[in-house]
Amino acid sequence: MVRLSRKAFVAKLAPIVQKARRDGSAIFPSVRLAQNILETGGVLHPWNNLGGIKVGSGSPNAYWRGGVVYKGTWEVYDGKRVDIQAAFRAYDTLYDFYMDQDLLFRLPRYERVRRAMTPEAQAEMLQVCGYATDPNYAHKLITIIRDEKLRGYDEVEEEWTLSEKQAMEAKLQRLEQRLHQLEQSHDSAVPAWAQGAVDAAVKQGVIETPVRGSYDFFRMLAVVHRSQFIGKSK
Repeated sequence: MVRLSRKAFVAKLAPIVQKARRDGSAIFPSVRLAQNILETGGVLHPWNNLGGIKVGSGSPNAYWRGGVVYKGTWEVYDGKRVDIQAAFRAYDTLYDFYMDQDLLFRLPRYERVRRAMTPEAQAEMLQVCGYATDPNYAHKLITIIRDEKLRGYDEVEEEWTLSEKQAMEAKLQRLEQRLHQLEQSHDSAVPAWAQGAVDAAVKQGVIETPVRGSYDFFRMLAVVHRSQFIGKSK
Protein backbone atom coordinates (compact mmCIF):
# COMPACT_ATOMS: atom_id res chain seq x y z
CA MET A 1 0.00 0.00 0.00
CA VAL A 2 1.36 3.43 -0.97
CA ARG A 3 -0.17 6.63 0.38
CA LEU A 4 0.59 9.73 -1.68
CA SER A 5 -0.14 13.40 -1.36
CA ARG A 6 -2.97 14.53 -3.60
CA LYS A 7 -0.50 16.28 -5.89
CA ALA A 8 1.68 13.17 -6.25
CA PHE A 9 -1.39 10.95 -6.58
CA VAL A 10 -2.79 13.03 -9.45
CA ALA A 11 0.63 13.31 -11.12
CA LYS A 12 0.97 9.53 -11.18
CA LEU A 13 -2.53 8.81 -12.46
CA ALA A 14 -3.09 11.69 -14.91
CA PRO A 15 -1.10 10.23 -17.86
CA ILE A 16 -2.97 6.91 -17.57
CA VAL A 17 -6.34 8.65 -17.23
CA GLN A 18 -5.63 10.81 -20.28
CA LYS A 19 -4.56 7.76 -22.30
CA ALA A 20 -7.87 6.13 -21.43
CA ARG A 21 -9.63 9.27 -22.67
CA ARG A 22 -7.66 9.19 -25.95
CA ASP A 23 -8.58 5.53 -26.29
CA GLY A 24 -12.28 6.45 -26.31
CA SER A 25 -13.35 6.72 -22.68
CA ALA A 26 -16.54 8.72 -22.14
CA ILE A 27 -15.38 9.85 -18.69
CA PHE A 28 -13.76 13.25 -18.26
CA PRO A 29 -10.24 12.92 -16.80
CA SER A 30 -11.15 15.45 -14.12
CA VAL A 31 -14.12 13.34 -13.01
CA ARG A 32 -12.07 10.18 -13.03
CA LEU A 33 -9.24 11.68 -11.00
CA ALA A 34 -11.69 13.14 -8.48
CA GLN A 35 -13.37 9.76 -8.19
CA ASN A 36 -10.01 8.06 -7.60
CA ILE A 37 -9.13 10.55 -4.86
CA LEU A 38 -12.53 10.11 -3.20
CA GLU A 39 -12.59 6.31 -3.42
CA THR A 40 -9.00 5.70 -2.25
CA GLY A 41 -8.01 8.73 -0.17
CA GLY A 42 -4.82 8.92 -2.23
CA VAL A 43 -3.77 5.34 -1.47
CA LEU A 44 -2.51 3.03 -4.23
CA HIS A 45 -3.24 -0.60 -3.41
CA PRO A 46 -1.57 -3.57 -5.12
CA TRP A 47 -4.93 -4.64 -6.53
CA ASN A 48 -5.24 -1.41 -8.56
CA ASN A 49 -8.97 -0.89 -7.99
CA LEU A 50 -9.39 2.89 -7.87
CA GLY A 51 -13.17 3.09 -8.12
CA GLY A 52 -14.62 0.62 -5.67
CA ILE A 53 -15.77 -1.79 -8.38
CA LYS A 54 -17.17 -4.94 -6.78
CA VAL A 55 -17.00 -8.38 -8.33
CA GLY A 56 -20.73 -8.39 -8.99
CA SER A 57 -22.20 -10.85 -11.44
CA GLY A 58 -19.82 -10.02 -14.27
CA SER A 59 -17.51 -12.52 -15.91
CA PRO A 60 -13.72 -12.11 -16.31
CA ASN A 61 -12.71 -10.22 -19.44
CA ALA A 62 -9.63 -8.83 -21.18
CA TYR A 63 -9.09 -6.32 -18.36
CA TRP A 64 -10.39 -8.06 -15.24
CA ARG A 65 -9.00 -11.58 -15.16
CA GLY A 66 -10.96 -12.76 -12.15
CA GLY A 67 -8.77 -11.50 -9.30
CA VAL A 68 -10.66 -10.73 -6.05
CA VAL A 69 -9.88 -8.83 -2.86
CA TYR A 70 -12.16 -8.95 0.20
CA LYS A 71 -12.20 -5.84 2.34
CA GLY A 72 -14.39 -3.65 4.47
CA THR A 73 -16.40 -0.76 3.09
CA TRP A 74 -19.62 1.07 3.80
CA GLU A 75 -22.86 1.81 1.98
CA VAL A 76 -25.85 4.03 2.69
CA TYR A 77 -29.18 2.22 2.94
CA ASP A 78 -32.40 4.10 3.82
CA GLY A 79 -30.31 7.10 4.83
CA LYS A 80 -28.16 5.10 7.26
CA ARG A 81 -24.50 4.16 6.92
CA VAL A 82 -23.89 0.41 7.07
CA ASP A 83 -20.42 -1.16 7.38
CA ILE A 84 -20.02 -4.29 5.29
CA GLN A 85 -17.46 -6.72 3.88
CA ALA A 86 -17.43 -6.96 0.09
CA ALA A 87 -15.57 -8.67 -2.76
CA PHE A 88 -13.77 -6.20 -5.01
CA ARG A 89 -12.14 -6.77 -8.36
CA ALA A 90 -8.33 -6.88 -8.44
CA TYR A 91 -6.47 -5.72 -11.57
CA ASP A 92 -3.03 -6.33 -12.98
CA THR A 93 -2.56 -2.67 -13.91
CA LEU A 94 -4.21 0.70 -13.33
CA TYR A 95 -4.98 0.94 -17.04
CA ASP A 96 -6.84 -2.39 -16.84
CA PHE A 97 -9.00 -0.92 -14.08
CA TYR A 98 -9.94 2.09 -16.22
CA MET A 99 -10.76 -0.08 -19.22
CA ASP A 100 -12.92 -2.44 -17.15
CA GLN A 101 -14.69 0.53 -15.59
CA ASP A 102 -15.40 1.85 -19.08
CA LEU A 103 -17.08 -1.46 -19.93
CA LEU A 104 -19.36 -0.81 -16.97
CA PHE A 105 -20.10 2.73 -18.15
CA ARG A 106 -21.14 1.41 -21.56
CA LEU A 107 -24.21 -0.23 -20.02
CA PRO A 108 -27.59 1.45 -20.78
CA ARG A 109 -27.86 2.33 -17.11
CA TYR A 110 -25.05 4.89 -17.52
CA GLU A 111 -26.22 6.51 -20.75
CA ARG A 112 -26.77 9.85 -18.99
CA VAL A 113 -23.21 9.70 -17.67
CA ARG A 114 -21.85 9.21 -21.19
CA ARG A 115 -23.98 12.03 -22.60
CA ALA A 116 -23.03 14.60 -19.93
CA MET A 117 -21.32 17.59 -21.53
CA THR A 118 -19.40 18.92 -18.52
CA PRO A 119 -17.46 17.32 -15.66
CA GLU A 120 -19.95 18.71 -13.15
CA ALA A 121 -22.90 17.27 -15.04
CA GLN A 122 -21.10 13.94 -15.34
CA ALA A 123 -20.51 13.87 -11.58
CA GLU A 124 -24.21 14.52 -11.02
CA MET A 125 -25.19 11.76 -13.42
CA LEU A 126 -22.90 9.25 -11.71
CA GLN A 127 -24.97 9.73 -8.58
CA VAL A 128 -28.31 9.80 -10.42
CA CYS A 129 -27.47 6.55 -12.21
CA GLY A 130 -26.60 4.87 -8.93
CA TYR A 131 -22.83 4.43 -9.19
CA ALA A 132 -22.56 5.06 -5.42
CA THR A 133 -25.05 5.05 -2.55
CA ASP A 134 -23.51 8.09 -0.84
CA PRO A 135 -26.11 10.89 -1.21
CA ASN A 136 -23.28 13.45 -1.27
CA TYR A 137 -21.24 11.63 -3.92
CA ALA A 138 -21.68 14.19 -6.71
CA HIS A 139 -21.05 17.14 -4.40
CA LYS A 140 -17.83 15.55 -3.15
CA LEU A 141 -16.59 14.89 -6.69
CA ILE A 142 -17.35 18.45 -7.83
CA THR A 143 -15.61 19.88 -4.76
CA ILE A 144 -12.47 17.84 -5.46
CA ILE A 145 -12.49 18.86 -9.13
CA ARG A 146 -12.64 22.50 -8.10
CA ASP A 147 -10.19 22.38 -5.19
CA GLU A 148 -7.56 20.36 -7.08
CA LYS A 149 -8.06 22.27 -10.36
CA LEU A 150 -8.57 18.98 -12.22
CA ARG A 151 -10.36 20.50 -15.21
CA GLY A 152 -6.95 21.24 -16.72
CA TYR A 153 -6.52 17.53 -17.36
CA ASP A 154 -9.59 17.45 -19.61
CA GLU A 155 -7.61 19.04 -22.46
CA VAL A 156 -6.21 15.84 -23.93
CA GLU A 157 -3.92 16.24 -26.92
CA GLU A 158 -4.06 13.63 -29.64
CA GLU A 159 -1.09 11.28 -29.43
CA TRP A 160 0.53 10.73 -32.82
CA THR A 161 1.87 7.36 -33.82
CA LEU A 162 5.49 7.06 -34.98
CA SER A 163 4.41 6.71 -38.64
CA GLU A 164 2.24 9.84 -38.36
CA LYS A 165 5.12 11.81 -36.88
CA GLN A 166 7.48 10.63 -39.62
CA ALA A 167 4.96 11.56 -42.34
CA MET A 168 4.50 15.03 -40.86
CA GLU A 169 8.25 15.58 -40.56
CA ALA A 170 8.71 14.57 -44.23
CA LYS A 171 5.93 16.95 -45.27
CA LEU A 172 7.52 19.82 -43.33
CA GLN A 173 10.87 19.08 -44.94
CA ARG A 174 9.31 19.23 -48.42
CA LEU A 175 7.63 22.52 -47.57
CA GLU A 176 10.92 23.98 -46.33
CA GLN A 177 12.64 22.93 -49.54
CA ARG A 178 9.88 24.48 -51.64
CA LEU A 179 10.05 27.71 -49.63
CA HIS A 180 13.81 27.86 -50.19
CA GLN A 181 13.27 27.37 -53.91
CA LEU A 182 10.69 30.16 -54.01
CA GLU A 183 13.00 32.50 -52.12
CA GLN A 184 15.78 31.78 -54.59
CA SER A 185 13.48 32.22 -57.58
CA HIS A 186 12.84 35.86 -56.64
CA ASP A 187 16.52 36.68 -56.99
CA SER A 188 17.78 34.46 -59.77
CA ALA A 189 19.92 35.21 -62.78
CA VAL A 190 18.50 35.55 -66.29
CA PRO A 191 17.57 32.14 -67.71
CA ALA A 192 18.82 31.40 -71.23
CA TRP A 193 15.31 31.27 -72.71
CA ALA A 194 14.59 34.85 -71.55
CA GLN A 195 17.91 36.45 -72.50
CA GLY A 196 16.60 37.91 -75.79
CA ALA A 197 13.63 39.53 -74.06
CA VAL A 198 15.85 40.94 -71.30
CA ASP A 199 18.32 42.41 -73.82
CA ALA A 200 15.46 44.07 -75.69
CA ALA A 201 13.98 45.49 -72.49
CA VAL A 202 17.38 46.87 -71.41
CA LYS A 203 17.92 48.43 -74.82
CA GLN A 204 14.49 50.09 -74.67
CA GLY A 205 15.23 51.41 -71.17
CA VAL A 206 12.40 49.45 -69.61
CA ILE A 207 14.72 47.77 -67.07
CA GLU A 208 18.24 48.40 -65.86
CA THR A 209 21.23 46.12 -65.40
CA PRO A 210 22.19 43.99 -63.62
CA VAL A 211 18.98 42.07 -64.14
CA ARG A 212 17.75 39.60 -61.54
CA GLY A 213 14.22 38.45 -60.79
CA SER A 214 11.73 35.67 -60.39
CA TYR A 215 10.61 33.04 -62.86
CA ASP A 216 7.30 34.87 -63.36
CA PHE A 217 9.13 38.15 -64.02
CA PHE A 218 11.26 36.66 -66.78
CA ARG A 219 8.28 34.84 -68.25
CA MET A 220 6.35 38.13 -68.43
CA LEU A 221 9.25 39.83 -70.23
CA ALA A 222 9.43 36.95 -72.69
CA VAL A 223 5.70 37.15 -73.43
CA VAL A 224 5.83 40.93 -73.96
CA HIS A 225 8.90 40.63 -76.18
CA ARG A 226 7.30 37.89 -78.24
CA SER A 227 4.11 39.89 -78.75
CA GLN A 228 6.08 42.91 -79.89
CA PHE A 229 8.10 40.82 -82.29
CA ILE A 230 5.02 39.18 -83.76
CA GLY A 231 3.32 42.56 -84.13
CA LYS A 232 6.26 43.98 -86.10
CA SER A 233 6.51 40.98 -88.38
CA LYS A 234 2.93 41.37 -89.67
